[in-house]
Amino acid sequence: MSVSYMTHEGYEKLKTDLDQLKSKGREDAAKAIAEAREKGDLSENAEYDAAKNAQGMLEMKINELEKVFATARIIDESQLDTSKITILTNVTIKNKNNGAEVTYKLVAEAEANLKEKKISVNSPIGQGLLGKVVGDIAQIHTPAGLINFEIIKIGL
Repeated sequence: MSVSYMTHEGYEKLKTDLDQLKSKGREDAAKAIAEAREKGDLSENAEYDAAKNAQGMLEMKINELEKVFATARIIDESQLDTSKITILTNVTIKNKNNGAEVTYKLVAEAEANLKEKKISVNSPIGQGLLGKVVGDIAQIHTPAGLINFEIIKIGL
């Protein structure tokens, strides 16, 4: 099982989400099953089947989050080396094909959020950037094809 490195903020959010699913999520699923059960014959009760299916999906999500939580390690961002790109560093890259510059923060899979410009270290771009230093060109295979990114800046 691999270790998931994350920020303190990400760890706390994961803990909150997991607690919420275990308490309110399970409670809501049980209510939905009880309500569907009251509506009669279970063999022909689509609502009951849907509620049981939703409960199964909830338990699967809880199981997945518990696995991430069990392997989570909090990284102290103040101890990071910013001479090269690592997890939790902010990196400004320039697309050599169109000249566009963008800054991303490399994070664990559980913390990735493109709207917040947080990309997973396991994503194609994240993998292509790891270990690079300012001035390097990272050739990354994306769904849009091969893109060359110049590393402009690395920081926290």
